[in-house]
Amino acid sequence: MGTVRYTVDDLHNVTEIHKVVVYRFHLSDVEDTDIRAAEPIYKWEQSEQGQFVMKHAIDKPVWHKNIDHVTYSYQYVIVAELEMKKLAEFYLRFGQMGKI
Repeated sequence: MGTVRYTVDDLHNVTEIHKVVVYRFHLSDVEDTDIRAAEPIYKWEQSEQGQFVMKHAIDKPVWHKNIDHVTYSYQYVIVAELEMKKLAEFYLRFGQMGKI
């Protein structure tokens, strides 16, 4: 899964918040990968899965770029923090990382 943190409100209700990868894709070695990554990120944001995450994420989701040494490409991941109930709904509706 991802990292977990807990928040407590004024009424002493505890909320479990998970930081998870909600979308992942690869790009081959191109001249400017960040510009090329804009299209898949935009398409994900417009998808049902992306709209769900954007609506229910605690903070705005962020993307990270990593080098994938196995495939000689760049791996992009979108990470979001979701409350446990919303994360369970995400998994039930879209699977572990969903599909667009």
